[in-house]
Amino acid sequence: MAGLAVRLRELGAEVRVCAPADEEFAKLLAGVGVELVPFGPSARALTKAAPSLPAEGLPRRAAEVIAGLLDVVIPAAEGYDVLVSTGMLPAAAGARSVAEKLGIRSVSVTFQQITLPSPDRPPLAYPGRPLPPEVTDNRALWDLDAQNINALFGEALNTNRASIGLPPVDNVRDYVIGDQPWLATDPALDPWQGTPDLDVVQTGAWTLPDERPLPTELSAFLEAGEPPVYVGFGSMPMHASADVAQVAVEAVRAQGRRALVSRGWADLALLDDQDDCFVVGEVNHQALFGRVAAVVHHGGAGTTTTAARAGAPQVVVPQLADQPYWADRVADLGIGAAHDGPNPTTESLSAALKTTLTPETRARATAVAATIRTDGATVAAKLLLDAVS
Repeated sequence: MAGLAVRLRELGAEVRVCAPADEEFAKLLAGVGVELVPFGPSARALTKAAPSLPAEGLPRRAAEVIAGLLDVVIPAAEGYDVLVSTGMLPAAAGARSVAEKLGIRSVSVTFQQITLPSPDRPPLAYPGRPLPPEVTDNRALWDLDAQNINALFGEALNTNRASIGLPPVDNVRDYVIGDQPWLATDPALDPWQGTPDLDVVQTGAWTLPDERPLPTELSAFLEAGEPPVYVGFGSMPMHASADVAQVAVEAVRAQGRRALVSRGWADLALLDDQDDCFVVGEVNHQALFGRVAAVVHHGGAGTTTTAARAGAPQVVVPQLADQPYWADRVADLGIGAAHDGPNPTTESLSAALKTTLTPETRARATAVAATIRTDGATVAAKLLLDAVS
């Protein structure tokens, strides 16, 4: 979203971003001079608390998120011409309701295609509402998905809509998706399969060019030996893998490689002070990934795209949501390996690294990197300005 905001501003638009006030988001937007209007609870706190939150509390939490969003975003969006909505489904539903209330255009965007109904794949299951294993027809499963979403979020959305004078919606999912959803992913990495009932606009991935130099200590570590294997799980707290840093370092050492460990929201740390390992905080992945032997990560859309663009072979250890999908895409493209399950062992991660750290995988990753587009945010910005003009 920061990448889109920068491109819009370059084209003469006034932009503000409404998002949780996490330090990472505030620092990112401040660094490019884009206004942040904070709302809602911390994304990091929600992520860390997620395993302990009961599924039956989802409707109540959704109502709170939507109510908080309406209070902040309605005044923040007044005077603007278009609202771009994304994020958790209840929040996106609230954002589209803001645009409807203000009578302005809105665009719904997703950063992975698996939340868009398709006859070629089943939907994701929601906590407490598993999909029946006996139903194998994908269209029937997507109908169940719409019913589940209505049951979880329908009352929360419509109660809040009534509070601002809007009528209820019958199908929350379809309301969020809209008539022409945008898919902000790279066509080579994530080709849109096509759905007869959806007019999807695939813009390409939205990236923000990062010009920050790497820290001096990190550069020194990179230059002190062969390219290391990067290990980082981004916003995933890795609750079920308390020893994941030790497992990862042992697996990397088993391949005769050095390890570069990113703390991330799991607060990973090294367990010894040997000079074949180094730990980093938040750094410029665009500059870093071109200098590593491989990237071991959780399979977020942004990390997957950045590694693919850098030509770095990948090992994806998917945790939830769209991450298994991205793991499969990496494996299908031959640019790395998909780890089987969210909890790696030294043996399982070593096996995945052995597959990934081959000349063939490196060559394939280099070839795919040449096909990754870099203009997605510019394409989206121009489409938005064309739409409102």
